[in-house]
Amino acid sequence: MAQLSLRGIKKSFRNVDVLHGIDLEIGDREFVVFVGPSGCGKSTLLRLIAGLDPMSGGDFLLNGKRMNDVPPSRRGIAMVFQSYALYPHMDVYENMAFGARLMGLDKAEVEARIAEAARMLRLEPLLLRKPRELSGGQRQRVAIGRALVRKPQVFLLDEPLSNLDAALRSDVRLEIARLHRQIGGTMIYVTHDQVEAMTLADKIVVMNAGRIEQVGSPRDLYETPANTFVATFIGSPRMTLVDVKCEGGRLVLPEGGSVHVGALPQVSELKLGLRSDAVKLDREAGGEGFAGQVVYTEYLGDNAYVYVRLADGTLLAARTGPDDLFEPDHMVTVSVEPGSVHLFSAEDGRRLVP
Repeated sequence: MAQLSLRGIKKSFRNVDVLHGIDLEIGDREFVVFVGPSGCGKSTLLRLIAGLDPMSGGDFLLNGKRMNDVPPSRRGIAMVFQSYALYPHMDVYENMAFGARLMGLDKAEVEARIAEAARMLRLEPLLLRKPRELSGGQRQRVAIGRALVRKPQVFLLDEPLSNLDAALRSDVRLEIARLHRQIGGTMIYVTHDQVEAMTLADKIVVMNAGRIEQVGSPRDLYETPANTFVATFIGSPRMTLVDVKCEGGRLVLPEGGSVHVGALPQVSELKLGLRSDAVKLDREAGGEGFAGQVVYTEYLGDNAYVYVRLADGTLLAARTGPDDLFEPDHMVTVSVEPGSVHLFSAEDGRRLVP
């Protein structure tokens, strides 16, 4: 069992505050992903959990036990780094055995653990190879296997796929998801890639500038983002935000055109959030909705994304069918599905519920 509690965690480097009081509960066997832009503090938070850096404030509890002063080797936590961190002079077997031997395990137990990890990660044919003889994806699997051999309570993975190409990222992502299902351990995974977060996580922690913006399931964050930051960070293409005014039960754009979305909050100005599947494009200009000019189309085989420039300069993405393509510079009318819009405060960006 591994339940983690982060209570008011702070971290400063000299006079720079990096984490501003992080409060978070992580349940047993959960797969939690920390996601956010570069510099938001997600890797720093992971290192504090591992014990690699001291905290500037707050408490970290593992299964109810305060871990602030417990050294990394005694926390029951294993970390997989972005750079693999394999010993180049050791073969795969020795790399995987090194940490287990430091734990004082006997030879038979070390061999049994390596055999189990190699089977789970399909590394049996590679055990006698040196790291230089492996592909990037194979090296990352060895790094995961080395952590697995220690049988930790918690696995920490710090952007483990960032050095891999697109095809390998997909393969190793599947390996990690399968591994979590097999071992059932608590995993905390750091990435700046929201696609990785959406496909792997039971729970996503969205971070920005050293603070948590929202915690929830991938579906919660996609369908009910707490603010404009989460709304535009989660989802691909990103959500379009349009400044609008409430007039006579309709949302009116500053540059002309309006949309009807049902009940509206009691504010005069707000931001209208539109995902690509919430808008429709009409080739005839001047219809119900608002005008835009086609910039370009991304054809993806089973569907396409058409990017439209609105009168105020906002770039809007609309998902269309593979046969419904639009020529650049063509004027179109954008209409909105009333039940699929998101409304946010124009002042602080928080979500507004009609």
